[in-house]
Amino acid sequence: MEATGTEEVDKLKTKFISAWNNMKYNENKLLHARSGCTIEDHVIAGNVEEFRKDFISRIWLTYREEFPSIEGSALTTDCGWGCTLRTGQMLLAQGLILHFLGRAWTWPDALNIDNSDSESWTSHTVKKFTASFEASLSGERELKTPTISLKETIGRYSDDHEMQNEIYHRKIISWFGDSPLALFGLHQLIKYGKKSGKKAGDWYGPAVVAHILRKAVEEARHPELQGITIYVAQDCTVYSSDVIDKQCASMAPDITDDKAVIILVPVRLGGERTNIDYLEFVKTFHCPSPKKMSFRKMDPSCTIGFYCRNVQDFKRASEEITKMLKVFSKEKYPLFTFVNGHSRDYDFTSTTTNEEDLFSEDEKKRLKRFSTEEFVLL
Repeated sequence: MEATGTEEVDKLKTKFISAWNNMKYNENKLLHARSGCTIEDHVIAGNVEEFRKDFISRIWLTYREEFPSIEGSALTTDCGWGCTLRTGQMLLAQGLILHFLGRAWTWPDALNIDNSDSESWTSHTVKKFTASFEASLSGERELKTPTISLKETIGRYSDDHEMQNEIYHRKIISWFGDSPLALFGLHQLIKYGKKSGKKAGDWYGPAVVAHILRKAVEEARHPELQGITIYVAQDCTVYSSDVIDKQCASMAPDITDDKAVIILVPVRLGGERTNIDYLEFVKTFHCPSPKKMSFRKMDPSCTIGFYCRNVQDFKRASEEITKMLKVFSKEKYPLFTFVNGHSRDYDFTSTTTNEEDLFSEDEKKRLKRFSTEEFVLL
């Protein structure tokens, strides 16, 4: 009964926010009608629609139910415990969108969704939506949902580039399917989590999830994923030479291009609550969205992610981020740092792994240290 009451409260909040936004934007339209539309008015109105399209285009991965049971358990849902794993999936999905499609890409069908509010997306709807995406790639069955039929969707595109983008979009989503075979699906992530003492039903902290994502990408053998890697910072420190080494490493002798990298930095923004000294800096990474939360309510343990397309992009990003760290960091305690050289130059134990043990002893110690982080923002 308590959970049902909470759900009703959440639904009421969502309806209230939607009503407020409708009143707010309708009021703007009335003001424009009275005062006359200017070029600036059109730009602002266009920005709202562009933002909405961009926001809906972000891949949304959340609690699911009735998927195949997770190995070693009878669980067929991650409701109540998979929040950080899902958030980690979304972070990785966004990195892959940037890698394959670029930042300017938006989903052509984003504004065709009848109702983009979360309350309209029931678990049944989400299951049908995801299953249709997977089936469109595998050709296992005919799709009954015309709005996401691959053949019909591709038929609307005017050039090969748009068609190729849609194929990549669907392929990325299929990698996160709730299936034991999906490369970055919940089943695979939990399998890697077992190496750090985690199991299905446990709460996963952001540092643990960061290492799980790194291992999942490293173990992926899909040809199109060989051009991207993940680096996880050690003790809030990004060692530039370690990052570049990962970018320049290649599994195939004929590949000479440097890899793209997703840099994950597990940090703590305070003890039990977020330290207010970090708020201004954290805001520089916060993309305003239709729904938000107070920084004071945010769990202080989190992971910050960056995407760099190549070595040159990484060097440029590290310089710019370092400048921001200096500006926003009070006293001499930045949120994290970029350091030249390798971690071994500073007497850190190497984090190399072998096939028999996916996590090194050093990684296991760090993951154990972060094992108490629960219900966190990635």
